[in-house]
Amino acid sequence: MKHLAILAALLAPLPALADIDPANWDEVTAQAQGQTVFWNAWGGSTTTNDFIAWVGSRVAEDYGVTLEHVKLTDTADAVTRVLSEKQAGQDDGGAIDMIWINGANFAAMKDADLLFGPYAEQLPNWALVDFENKSVQTDFTIPVEGFESPWAMAQVVFVHDTATMPDALGSMDDLLEWAQANPGRFSYPQPPDFLGTTFLKQVLIDILPDASVLAQPATDDNYDAVTEPLWDYLDALTPNLWRAGRAYPATGTAMFPLIADGEVDLSISFSPGAASTAIANNELPDTVRTFVLDKGTIGNASFVAIPYNSGAKAGAMVVANFLMSPEAQVRAQDPTILGYGTVLAMEKLSDDDRALFDALDLGIATLTPAELGTVQAEPHPSWMTRISDDWVTRYGVAQ
Repeated sequence: MKHLAILAALLAPLPALADIDPANWDEVTAQAQGQTVFWNAWGGSTTTNDFIAWVGSRVAEDYGVTLEHVKLTDTADAVTRVLSEKQAGQDDGGAIDMIWINGANFAAMKDADLLFGPYAEQLPNWALVDFENKSVQTDFTIPVEGFESPWAMAQVVFVHDTATMPDALGSMDDLLEWAQANPGRFSYPQPPDFLGTTFLKQVLIDILPDASVLAQPATDDNYDAVTEPLWDYLDALTPNLWRAGRAYPATGTAMFPLIADGEVDLSISFSPGAASTAIANNELPDTVRTFVLDKGTIGNASFVAIPYNSGAKAGAMVVANFLMSPEAQVRAQDPTILGYGTVLAMEKLSDDDRALFDALDLGIATLTPAELGTVQAEPHPSWMTRISDDWVTRYGVAQ
């Protein structure tokens, strides 16, 4: 009987990877060794793709984890894939191990129980995150609750070429007046592109007397009245856009070439350092600068999340933790590389790590934290979804 008990113990199934304890970092790193992590992330930027490749080289060197970048054009495609796998009963070994995600896509996955976690606040580098002052524990008003981990901060800035447009604008009403006086010199990406939809939300936040209503879900009862000023604004703006609103840049990355080619004077970005990065890479003239509106602009965090059925949860947590490391955060903030804002709190860093940030030259077009002013909160994700769909019906054009 003793031998049978020993045999039974030997034949018992090993604990599933889903049972791994994120707080047991030794166990996480041991299981991560040799795993391949398929990170589904937006692939529309060469600089971002190069950064992800560098992350892959570092986690391979330090942890024996292989990182494969699955380049997305729409994060919703990854959400749909995980949902399809759940409906098919594929509860382990899914095709996706980590997703660059936020907003409506995170809300959809969290609501459908498609996420592994909570894990984020158990990662070692979470202790360095500025969760006291930065919006890294809510995502478009949705509580994160440890189901995704932050790796970059973003805030809307307006990008202008001072050689042809010397003055900054203080409000969306000012932008409309400027566009009417300078037709064809401004555009924004075509919704449902994320940056294009962000522009619509920024208009609404700036022109509403009280934007707090946007923190609550959009409903049939409140949607029309709240968004009516937006459509009135766009009706006035659209004929004065680049190509009279009959065509739009497909994505945010298509905006800067329009400035460089002299087709527009004003653009929008969700990265305060993007213009400096583009100048450093000779993609924009050094006369380009950025500004924010007097009432502030929308800001949020970029997160990564791990699907519930990932077969490489340990490896994915290793990558997520590395993304929050001072080494990765300094590199991401360097305007010659990405120019992203850091999620870390400088006072929580060692003297040596803090010196790395202090030594960064953020570039001639990058505003200081004080100059960035008030960070406006993202609306509830239901507003983004409905506004985007409505814009396509009202103004959408074939690409």
